Amino acid sequence: MIDILHAPLPYESVLPGRKPDEIDLVVIHCTELPDMAMAREYGERALYDSGAGNSGHYYIDRDGSVLCYIDPLRVAHHTRGYNPRSIGIELVNTGRYPDWFHSARQTMTEPYPGRQIDALRALLDHLVERFPSLRHIAGHEDLDTAMVPSSDDPENEVPRKRDPGPQFPWGRAYDAGRLGRLAS
Repeated sequence: MIDILHAPLPYESVLPGRKPDEIDLVVIHCTELPDMAMAREYGERALYDSGAGNSGHYYIDRDGSVLCYIDPLRVAHHTRGYNPRSIGIELVNTGRYPDWFHSARQTMTEPYPGRQIDALRALLDHLVERFPSLRHIAGHEDLDTAMVPSSDDPENEVPRKRDPGPQFPWGRAYDAGRLGRLAS
């Protein structure tokens, strides 16, 4: 059993619903922000005419705390082109913060703490039980491979998304027998 704190974002009710058997993919993200408070602040920002914003379904803090910001039976905005079929899990990690697109700051060096990865494994086990159609797992960087102009030199391009990044321990994070890696 996993302890999940339900902390819905203000716009959760405007997101489209979906059936459990439509969900077959988990996308692993990192927040690329310093802490959970800032991740919540970013998640609450309304970016669309509907009043919704960008957010994963679940957030896991460095200490292993798990929060549910969007019910997984609703379509959250977390990965372009994959939202209707996927659940987004955000791991608190600084990533490239605060210079996401600076060409000299593309290295992600913060490791993922063991308690955070243990909580992720428990959450994945919970989700596989709850959603029998869940078969695939991917990193955000695997699915969103777009390049954008770097913030320091528009002639140079950098990856739009790099999360969860090279520090993410795929071998420890999930059971390959239950979920297969999906790439774009």
